[in-house]
Amino acid sequence: MDLNRLLENVRSGKVSIDDALKQIRVRNIDTLGHIASIDPHRMRRTGIPEAIFAPGKDVNDLVDIALSHLEHQTKVILTRVSDEQLHALKKKHPVEWNRHARIAILRRDQSPVEPTGGIIGIITAGTVDIPVAEEAKVIAQEMGVKVHTAYDVGAAGIHRLFPPLGEMLEKGVDAIVVAAGREGTLPTIVSGMVDVPVIGVPVSSGYGAGGGGTAALHTMLQSCSVLSVVNIDAGFVAGAYAARIANMVAKARGKE
Repeated sequence: MDLNRLLENVRSGKVSIDDALKQIRVRNIDTLGHIASIDPHRMRRTGIPEAIFAPGKDVNDLVDIALSHLEHQTKVILTRVSDEQLHALKKKHPVEWNRHARIAILRRDQSPVEPTGGIIGIITAGTVDIPVAEEAKVIAQEMGVKVHTAYDVGAAGIHRLFPPLGEMLEKGVDAIVVAAGREGTLPTIVSGMVDVPVIGVPVSSGYGAGGGGTAALHTMLQSCSVLSVVNIDAGFVAGAYAARIANMVAKARGKE
């Protein structure tokens, strides 16, 4: 269903409001055979793009789902894509690939993402946290947000943090995502120094007692400075949440 065309038909009187609402309710979810339910209007409804979680999906099913998405929208985002899945996707459609984030994007055309005016920063404690940070970065950029990054500036050498953090504030970031593994201290430090929302992302890089991101998660949840926390390795959620904040702030700025 082309929502723009439907609204034009309502405006011209070809379709009544009641009929339009009925079409939206009935056709909002498209079903792909027995394998998937596709939500083509998530971006319009929530501001967050629909994405396909690739792990565990049959290669052929994944390709079918991705191509079905493109029938309804201008792009499709696939997260945590395996090499085999990537190879199959490339056979069917041009793919934009971020190897750190393991995100593949298929576009119906090459039109650039329209900037919203929102700005966020993304910081990592170590280089091992970069894949999670890159997942957040890609999602935020696909939501029209400008992203500034500073990687490997963790608590073990805290002096590294201050110059890039100052630059982010000078550039007017609306929110900051901080990814950290091990003991997960960095988001608490950052949130105690800035006047914008901070989203902490625990990363599963730690080992031994509290390994797999558990210690980092517990530290962030116990933060003595105000902090929002997402699940372990949830770069997508952190990036989308920060971008949603930034886009709301940008919209408010535009009304001033």
